[in-house]
Amino acid sequence: MNYATIKYYDIANGPGVRTSIFVSGCRHHCPGCFNEVAWDFGYGQPFDKAVRNEIFASCQPDYIAGISLLGGEPFEPENQRELLPFVRNFRALYPNKSVWCYSGYTWEQLTGSVPCPARCEVTDELLSLLDVLVDGRFVEAQHDISLRFRGSSNQRLLDVPKSLAAKAPVWWEDEQVFATHSM
Repeated sequence: MNYATIKYYDIANGPGVRTSIFVSGCRHHCPGCFNEVAWDFGYGQPFDKAVRNEIFASCQPDYIAGISLLGGEPFEPENQRELLPFVRNFRALYPNKSVWCYSGYTWEQLTGSVPCPARCEVTDELLSLLDVLVDGRFVEAQHDISLRFRGSSNQRLLDVPKSLAAKAPVWWEDEQVFATHSM
C-alpha cells in the first residue's frame, strides 16, 4: 500500500489534534474530489515499517487525540489488508486514543447489508477497531463548507461501537463540552 500524504497536527479530520493518513487508491472517482491524485494506487510513497513507526511516535504526546484514515479510499480491499495490522498496533499502543476513518462506502455496504465489492476477509475486524466512520461518497451538489468533519451533507458521522451494538447506523455525538461564560 502507498500513502499520498500524512498530516501531523491535523485539526480538520476529527476532534482534537490528530495524525491523518491519506492512503493511495480509490475506485469511487467522485466528481469534485479534493484529493484526485490519491485515486492512483501507485501514487505516493510506500506505507512501510519506518513510516508506520513515525506515525506511532507522532501520537505519543497526550495532546494527540488519535489518528484519522482518509484517502484515496481506506476501505479498498488492498488498503484494508495493510491498514488492519497497523490499526491493531495503534490500538495496542494507544488504547485511549480514537481512530476515525473516512470512506466513500456506506455503513450498509461495509457491513454487508447491501452488496459491496470492497467487503473482504478483514472488513469486519477493521470496522470493529474504529471509533467513528464518516461514510458515503463526496457529492459535489451537496457540498457544504459549514459541515463539521465532512464535505457533503449526504455523508454521516457514525459511532462505530454503538452502530455495531445496534446493528444499525448510530450518529456520532461530539462529547466535547464547551464552557460558556457570562459577562
